[in-house]
Amino acid sequence: MDEYKAENNETVEFLRGEIPEQVRSVKRVATVVYGLQAVSFFLGGLTLLIGVVVNHLKNLDARGTWLESHFRWQIRTFWFGLLWLLLGIPVSFVTLGIGMWIVYPALLVWLVYRIAKGWLRLTDGKEMYVYP
Repeated sequence: MDEYKAENNETVEFLRGEIPEQVRSVKRVATVVYGLQAVSFFLGGLTLLIGVVVNHLKNLDARGTWLESHFRWQIRTFWFGLLWLLLGIPVSFVTLGIGMWIVYPALLVWLVYRIAKGWLRLTDGKEMYVYP
């Protein structure tokens, strides 16, 4: 049996294969966005931007499901990544380029971690944030 959060925050159990179409569709979107985020390393970040646009457009579809946490994770990955990318510019100027060799590799590792962790949890059918 699997479960998902219904709109009224009740946990709804269902037999494998009987996943509601809304959840199946939103999970497909989340998977595509993780893929867009992953290939952004090879395409200069363009697909990362496309992914966050898709997240914002489809965010309401995920509301009330366990996938809402994945959308939040993906959106925060983009915006915090952009913040650190932009903060790396003045750091590089102040440190005469040395800071660039610290900030940008750290950002790269952080992005890989966020994408991998999110995608793995999505594949396992788990939420990103679990509050006791």
